[in-house]
Amino acid sequence: MADPTNTEIAAALDELGDLYELDGAIIHRIVAYRNAAKAVRDAPVSVAALARLGRANELPGIGAIIQEKVLALADDGVIPAAVKLRAKFPPGLIEITRLPGLGPKRARRLFDELGIDSLEALRSAAERHTIRGLKGFGPKAEESILASLDAAGAGAPRVRVVLDRALAAGEQLVASLRAHPAADRVELAGSARRMADSVKDLDVIATATDPLALAQAAAQLELVESSGTPGDAGVRMRTHTGLQVDLKIVAPDQFGNLLQHFTGSKQHNMALRDAAVRKGLHVSEYGVLDDATGMTHRCATEAEVYALLGLEYIEPELRENRGELEAAANGTLPDLIEVSDLRGDLHCHTTASDGTASIEEMAIAARDAGYEYLAITDHSASFGFGDDLSPDRLREHAERIRATELDGIELLAGSEVNVLPDGSLDYEDEVLADLDWVVASVHSSFRMGSDAMTERIIRAVEHPLVDVLGHPSGRKIEKRAPYAFDAEAVIEAAARAGTMLEINASPDRRDLNEVNARAAAAAGVPIVINCDAHRVGGFEVARYGIATARRAWLTAGDVANTRPWADLAQLRKRSRSAA
Repeated sequence: MADPTNTEIAAALDELGDLYELDGAIIHRIVAYRNAAKAVRDAPVSVAALARLGRANELPGIGAIIQEKVLALADDGVIPAAVKLRAKFPPGLIEITRLPGLGPKRARRLFDELGIDSLEALRSAAERHTIRGLKGFGPKAEESILASLDAAGAGAPRVRVVLDRALAAGEQLVASLRAHPAADRVELAGSARRMADSVKDLDVIATATDPLALAQAAAQLELVESSGTPGDAGVRMRTHTGLQVDLKIVAPDQFGNLLQHFTGSKQHNMALRDAAVRKGLHVSEYGVLDDATGMTHRCATEAEVYALLGLEYIEPELRENRGELEAAANGTLPDLIEVSDLRGDLHCHTTASDGTASIEEMAIAARDAGYEYLAITDHSASFGFGDDLSPDRLREHAERIRATELDGIELLAGSEVNVLPDGSLDYEDEVLADLDWVVASVHSSFRMGSDAMTERIIRAVEHPLVDVLGHPSGRKIEKRAPYAFDAEAVIEAAARAGTMLEINASPDRRDLNEVNARAAAAAGVPIVINCDAHRVGGFEVARYGIATARRAWLTAGDVANTRPWADLAQLRKRSRSAA
């Protein structure tokens, strides 16, 4: 029997965590299995092979007990603990746990209180409106349940992968291929190169002195779970993280054609082809055909492809058919922001709320990341992280922040306050007035109607002491849709009130998205790119916030925290009103 793949092991551990939650196990056990599943899913090598060597416990979150369960799955095809737990519950109940918005805890309540033990019974109960009587559910919950049941493949594994996980495999693969003696040029293409929110697969374009040798080497890389038969044109592979990868090896003088074509997007390429036809040219992955001469121009670089069409080079992040061809034709493409333009971060957490590091440790990490200033913005009193930051404790925390002095970085005392359902904040104004920086974020009651949610957010945006609206739509990429609200109205309110809007750089948020970030900048709203770091390594995600900003056509001038703190502070509404 072949060893289980990482995807299969992770799914088994996730299921075990769900089963333990259904069974009412302590939260630490449930979290342990979910953390282990994530570690397995992200592992670039075979975890089953590591377990056979007694080395699976080298991965974060995997100890001796979970390693034993991985070995049991590899040897017997099942985890005994999962078999015992499955026998305690109807199979349909486990299917219910996989519906978006439910999960084991809510599924268990539906089972215990209404006897719902299958997807069919769940649909019937929702259609008969018997679920809305349960505390914490209501009519909107019934609507969401029916929508989830109607969705194609409800409860099935997701097919798209958030960009950071895709790049973890893709960039390692590219680096390994570049190190091979037969390699000449190797580049990621596709939506990963355009830095989209998530990807379905990876495309890699390469040139080589010995194409077959490079393809064979690719198929034998440790991060590759399986592959097709390598050939001179490349090889199709699957990584241990479940990503499909197509390696295409081409002649050096066609590298630019292939890279441009497979970088996409489809909409960009269609518009490019239409524009080319009007000039008597035909663009494809094979070259640029000139109708007048019958000659096909093969391009070693992408810049040559665009130049043949009378266009400036277009950065990959802009290739979405949102006006980039017209801008490239008339010389008005923006000078896009870079990671190195950021001078500070204004949203991070410490052990005072749900972070894992101290004030000083986070400050050192920010300084090491190249920042000149950092706002510590631990969650406010209503979140329930350990000892709540009551107003008095927040004042003490602010004093500790200001008393922490480190060369090369300025620390600011702030808070990420909760926007309550009525739009008010969970600290009084006199508390907020003592802070250097205030982030207001929605963290609860996501199912409000669009009008109510819009009013809620606008009230927070208009608060005179709120500096920035954090992760404005509340989305989690590939996990949770944005809540319903009128983004245009919120942007207009932010422009009127002088409130900044955040691009949260966490790879699973990237919120504002690029469309709304571009609209906000056009409306004159200053954008802030924050890492929302909860650990010392958390500042490395800045690249994803920058990627969203670049896809939004933003320059360094559009982003407030490319300025020194003294200049940025003058953009705050309270600074302007004082002047």
